[in-house]
Amino acid sequence: MRFATAPIVAGLMFAAATADAQGPSPATAVAPGATTQAPLPKTATKEIFTAPLKELPTPYTPGFIGARPRTTNKDADIAFGAYQRGQYTTAFREATKRLTANPKDAAAMTLLGELYNQGLGVKQDPVKAAEWYRLAAAQGDVNAMASLGLMSIDGRGGPKDLKAGRKWLEQASAKGDATASYNLALILLGTGKDDDQARAATLFQKAADGEISAAQHDLGVLYLQGRGVPKDPAKAADLFRRAADNGDLAGEVEFAILLFNGTGVAKDEGRAARYFLHAASRGNAIAQNRVARLYASGRGLPKNTVEAAAWNLAAAAQGLSDDWLDQNLTDLTPDERKRAEQMASERANLK
Repeated sequence: MRFATAPIVAGLMFAAATADAQGPSPATAVAPGATTQAPLPKTATKEIFTAPLKELPTPYTPGFIGARPRTTNKDADIAFGAYQRGQYTTAFREATKRLTANPKDAAAMTLLGELYNQGLGVKQDPVKAAEWYRLAAAQGDVNAMASLGLMSIDGRGGPKDLKAGRKWLEQASAKGDATASYNLALILLGTGKDDDQARAATLFQKAADGEISAAQHDLGVLYLQGRGVPKDPAKAADLFRRAADNGDLAGEVEFAILLFNGTGVAKDEGRAARYFLHAASRGNAIAQNRVARLYASGRGLPKNTVEAAAWNLAAAAQGLSDDWLDQNLTDLTPDERKRAEQMASERANLK
């Protein structure tokens, strides 16, 4: 999942796609669906574009959410506060002071582990990081358990041990750690077993309840596909909206698609356009392509061929070409095309 094409047709129907902030795969055509919307030009009446929903990511790939030290222990607030402000040398010094005063201060141990793990204020040293995490985990620190799980899976600070990594994540998840629940869900999805799919959905729900935006998006995809949970577009739409509200780019694009089509949520082309525009401004090629088509057809946005061309060129710069747009934007004047190219050059590097 983290880990998510081009879509307007006869009725400007958008097909669901798992949006990837790094850029989508080229779209492929499928048969058009019925629509009561005003048709686009004849060149588009047989085209509805969709990128197949990508499978949720296999485990052990980028997409894991790393744990970060957290504490409600007021005695550790000075050290952790310094960490939050980016004052890592101070954080290291204060955490060390805490351990001098209390050798069993798990929060301080976890903070030292994080500093060594990331190389913040000290030389990066995964072995020392793992040592501090283990000491903290022995004291019951859930964040240390979650970090040890990821390190074991990646083989950082010690030999790769998928079994041990999963065990650490299981322990952290059982103690209520949302990131551990999310990462454990990814592992379970990778097995391909039906029972694991259902449990992954349960774990995604725990992480989603903890406002992990990636989990909200990923659980939404499961509800959209009916994997591990009953198919429920309304729940999918609500989860995509929550993910979007929490800043998840993939969720933002997915919610816009469902909004535009009225799938699981009341149809609202104008609102969908606003979500697409926001995602496009963040550099998402899928959204840029769809904004281009909205401008080209005057659906949800006022018709504007220069804007359409600019967003089309921005998406194309990321590898998402669109023959329909290319064919229907050939009447631009040289001045309009120059303006579009200038706008596209600025948008192509948006992230």
